[in-house]
Amino acid sequence: MAKERSRKALVELLQRPGNAACADCAAPDPDWASHSLGIFICLNCSGIHRNIPQVSKVKSVRLDDWDDAQVEFMASNGNNVAKAKYESKMPPFYYKPTYLDCQLLREQWIRAKYERKEFIHSEKQEPYSAGYREGFLWKRGRDNGQFLSRKFVLSEREGALKYFNKNDAKEPKAIMKIEHLNATFQPAKIGNPHGLQITYLKDNSTRNIFVYHEDGKEIVDWFNAIRAARFHYLQVAFPGASDSDLVPKLSRNYLKEGYMEKTGPKQTEGFKKRWFTMDDRRLMYFKDPLDAFARGEVFIGSKENSYKVLEGLPPSTQGNHWQHGITIVTPDRKFLFACETEDDQLEWITTFQKVISRPMLPQEYAVEAHFKHKP
Repeated sequence: MAKERSRKALVELLQRPGNAACADCAAPDPDWASHSLGIFICLNCSGIHRNIPQVSKVKSVRLDDWDDAQVEFMASNGNNVAKAKYESKMPPFYYKPTYLDCQLLREQWIRAKYERKEFIHSEKQEPYSAGYREGFLWKRGRDNGQFLSRKFVLSEREGALKYFNKNDAKEPKAIMKIEHLNATFQPAKIGNPHGLQITYLKDNSTRNIFVYHEDGKEIVDWFNAIRAARFHYLQVAFPGASDSDLVPKLSRNYLKEGYMEKTGPKQTEGFKKRWFTMDDRRLMYFKDPLDAFARGEVFIGSKENSYKVLEGLPPSTQGNHWQHGITIVTPDRKFLFACETEDDQLEWITTFQKVISRPMLPQEYAVEAHFKHKP
């Protein structure tokens, strides 16, 4: 009876505001709890909590036995109370992962909150909020694909992230302006759980570099240091903007990536398989997912500006091995793509339609005007 009473009380607590989603990744319907922190969490996050037993003790809400004191502790705490305590000094630029993000981001977020207490003691935020960071990262070589140790320096004062090929080099190998910098975790693509893809604009073309660090905290600190630098840059660039306006602009995850076939502007030279990345309004294609530069980039505007996406290919099309076609119509020309499966085709069409249905911002017209399409 006592066991049933405890379970009923806990299930009722799950209905309280804040408790219906995981305290750490916002996944719906959490079924686990940390009875030492007083929070309700999902199965995935419970696995991370188990790795910090000195801080967090985990139980299943429905399957484990609970004593009255533990249930009372959960009742007097809960997700909203814990958030007010453990996230009280979280800087606005710090990336708060969701259940859609990679394991590394979720793990470091949980450790930062409860183990290191970084958002209770703001002096612990120094590694990513000081405006300057330097250190070594493993960087993938552009030509041979080998990862080599390279020195990186991020300086808000200089407005740039730089890296050096030799430790004592006076001149950096590359200077990446904070204005055009993006970083996104890509563990599967890079083949490393800590893999980070950094992109910047070079002569108005996108340049990719791929890095990792053995220490999960280090690479996530680099990621948040880049976001902090972008945040402070944008605060100066847009003095009237609120934090909530700026935070979505700090870093972008790609809308979609994957293989499609494409043909050239004459649509007579056969279809080639390419890796495609949809980054905001830039559709880029690469021979290999880890190429430094795109073979070409297509700007995808809005329907008000005569951009549209159609299912299928023109009847006269030849040379595609994959049968599930997509046609993108731009003011200048049509782009023809083919997908391997119907599911892929549907996902790409949905992604393109989302972009096209979004009205263009004033600065996007400038991007469109400068856009150099390489056939």
